[in-house]
Amino acid sequence: MVVLNKIYTKTGDDGTTSLGTGERRLKYDLRVDAYGTVDEANAAIGVSCLHCKDDGELHAMLQRIQNDLFDLGADLATPESEEQLDYEPLRIIDTQVERIEADIDLLNADLEPLRSFVLPGGSPASAALHVARTVARRAERLIVELAEKPGEQVTPSTIRYINRVSDFLFVAARRANRGGSEDVLWVPGDNR
Repeated sequence: MVVLNKIYTKTGDDGTTSLGTGERRLKYDLRVDAYGTVDEANAAIGVSCLHCKDDGELHAMLQRIQNDLFDLGADLATPESEEQLDYEPLRIIDTQVERIEADIDLLNADLEPLRSFVLPGGSPASAALHVARTVARRAERLIVELAEKPGEQVTPSTIRYINRVSDFLFVAARRANRGGSEDVLWVPGDNR
């Protein structure tokens, strides 16, 4: 259980933050940047939820993803360590990836087929979901970079999950555009 009695601790005043292992890292460290960007994606999804309240099914899916993104942040904030921790670190697991894949398939089944790339926009909900999608893609790039960095570990399920989040948000944005009928389509070279 998490208990937050005091919000400021002053321990970060030197430009460092604590990982779940207790190790201190600079606030611009790649691992901190990765889970900070996951948090940013989560906040963008929260804004999207404000626009999706009328679609109870989509709203519930988005809220599950928000919870999973906190799990993902906890996973990234607690790298595997040689030292024995006094708790079991939270990790993204395959069933979370499978669940979001099932949600993508469910939403995509009712969408009109794409005949062009989609521009972000249409409805306010769709535009907000596209913003969240681009933030999730940035988080994914940082997580993959972290996984490639010598001495750093990232679980494969974490990479798969964040990849699916942006896929989900793309499909959700199309659903928010009345099943794709209000999608704004890219017209190559239209403004030449």
